[in-house]
Amino acid sequence: MEERNRMVAGGNLLQAHTWKGLLEACGIEVQLKGEALLGGIGELPVDLQNVELWVPESQYEKAKAQLESLNTESPQWQCVQCHEMNEDSFELCWQCSAERCVQHN
Repeated sequence: MEERNRMVAGGNLLQAHTWKGLLEACGIEVQLKGEALLGGIGELPVDLQNVELWVPESQYEKAKAQLESLNTESPQWQCVQCHEMNEDSFELCWQCSAERCVQHN
């Protein structure tokens, strides 16, 4: 079995699932760890309240590049099919329903 590397960790389950979906849409295998522990918030130590994204070691650099290329300062992204601008929270283009996927030039 291939070794896995941890990509990111945080307490925001919605953000973790968004990142997971974006990476999977680009062909990267992602595993979430720790989401079952979020039900114990308030009773568990803070360091156990993280959701972690793990990827196979062979896909780590590609996944890292994909996450780094997400412009978190920009509230919008441009559709690669119809070039429409979309809000950052959208996973599908509002104009043509294409999936959001980060493309490298």
